[in-house]
Parts: sequence; structure tokens; C-alpha cells
Amino acid sequence: MVKNTNMSQSQLLDQILDFRPEPEEYGQRLDQFLSKRFSHKSRVQIQGLIKNGNVLIDQESCKASYRLKGNENIRVLLFVPQPSTVTAEPIPLEVIYEDNDLAVVNKRAGMIVHQGAGVRRGTLVNALLYRFRNLSQAGGGERPGIVHRLDKQTSGLMVIARNDISHRQLAEQFQARHIIKKYLALVHGVIQNNSGDITVPIGRDRIKRIKMATRTKGGRQAHTSYQVLERFGELTLLEVSLHTGRTHQIRVHLSSTKHPVVGDTLYGAPTQFRWPQNGGSSMRLGRNFLHASFLGFNHPRGLGPLEFSSSLPQELERFLEMIRC
Repeated sequence: MVKNTNMSQSQLLDQILDFRPEPEEYGQRLDQFLSKRFSHKSRVQIQGLIKNGNVLIDQESCKASYRLKGNENIRVLLFVPQPSTVTAEPIPLEVIYEDNDLAVVNKRAGMIVHQGAGVRRGTLVNALLYRFRNLSQAGGGERPGIVHRLDKQTSGLMVIARNDISHRQLAEQFQARHIIKKYLALVHGVIQNNSGDITVPIGRDRIKRIKMATRTKGGRQAHTSYQVLERFGELTLLEVSLHTGRTHQIRVHLSSTKHPVVGDTLYGAPTQFRWPQNGGSSMRLGRNFLHASFLGFNHPRGLGPLEFSSSLPQELERFLEMIRC
């Protein structure tokens, strides 16, 4: 075995697999080609292998979108999985549904989904490890059970995979955009149209790299639709549907229309604002008014469609009551 020196932590090489495309596969995308060879892995996992430099075409790294020309040697490097360093913690966790294949949880605002730079404890993953005996490992040892994410200051519904088969099936539904995701968002300004669509591409902000931005060039396709539920003076309550899953998509798209999510100072919302109906006093929410309120998908074992709803958490309900007065 040899070590992979391209990884942040060295890993032992387990297998080297070589493939050549058949004539009928010429012109296929690389990730599609590999998905057929690794049927136990999701498209997202395949793309992760490519992105991490574990797939070489004629000894050169490549992109998932590479189109096969024919006669290339495609080498896949598979490494021994690293043991997880995440510890279980007795963190309160609201479980909406669970069976042997999956769970649906209601994440609270302020909780990070998994470990990252400078964050090792207090995450959703720490809570999941304490609550569930079995979780999928398909997403890596540092992210057991995690199929998708919610931003730190976004609350609401998430589906968790409890085995690798379920993880793969759910990831494929996300990839194919078969998952139904709806959010409740309170935004600044009065939106005149009762419904609408935002389809501007999204990419990394060129100046502030922690942000995303709408990008007419170099961005990725993104589609958000909304319906107005209620108007409050200079605020509007929306039901928002995601048709793609870009980072910070709802926040970026709404901000691009000059209607940032209340509390979302990263994307242009004021830290506090004055509300005439509240005697002109300053108001501050302390979190983003964004809640994942509906989640629909097919059970990974073929047991039919599942749908889940989550009402607004108390702090958001109280905020609405204040502005309704």
C-alpha cells in the first residue's frame, strides 16, 4: 500500500482500477461512465472522487463533465476509509420520523450540520451519533448520515440516511431533483407579484469568498420559485420552493431582487430596523427568518412517497405576532 499525499491527511491506497470506454460510451460524461462501474456509489460520491483527484485520465486529473473521446485509460484510486473522529454528544434533537433506513429531524437554528474548520463539537452529526446506533457512512466518516445540509441559521426539516443503500437512493433523488423542498421566509420590502421565479445562475462571490453571488458568467444554474403568503407593511412572508440546490440559494436569489431575508446580514439585511406598528422602536431577530417547512421524497426501499411538515419555531412565530400588531 502507498500513501495519498494529495489528501489533507495521508490515506492508505486500497485499490487501483483501470477502465477503457466501449465505443458506445464515447461522448459520455466521465461521472456517468463511472456511475455504471460503481453502481453502489451515488453520482455525488463519484463526483467527489473526481474532485479529490482520485480519478485520472491518461495520468492527468480531470473534471466530472469531461466527455470521453475513446481509448483513454481511466484510472480510479480507492483509499482505505479513515476512521471517524466525531464523538457522540447528548444534544437535544427533535426526531419527526424514523425507521431502519432513514430519519427526519427538525434542526434548530444556530446548529452547524457537520464538523468544519474550527468546529468539532455541538454539531448535528454529534447529536445524531448519540441518538442513532446506525448511520450511513457513504458520505464519509466525518459526516455519517448526512445526505444534504441546511445553513447554520436556517431551521427545519432534514432527512438522514441510516445505511449506505438509503444514502445512495436519497442522494440520487436529490441529484435528479425529485425531492420537494419548501421554506418559509420573511423578507424585507413589499413583493408586488403574488408568485414568481428567480433563475439567475449562482457562483462564488469574487471578492468575499465566504459568500455566494448571482453570476451571469461562470455561475451554476439555479431555480427558486416563491408565493406570497402575507404582507406586513415593508415586510413580506413567502413560501419558497427550491428546484436546484446551490449553496445559500434562497438567500442569494432573494437578496438579488432587493428583498433579503430578515436577519440575514451577510446578504444585505439590516442588523436591526424600525417598525412603525411597534411604536417605531428598533427590532432585531437574532437569526435568519428562514425555515425548511416541508420535505417530500420517495422512500429509498420503494415503500412509497413520504411527506413531512414543520411549523415555525417559537421565536419566528413570536416575531410574526409582533409585526402583525
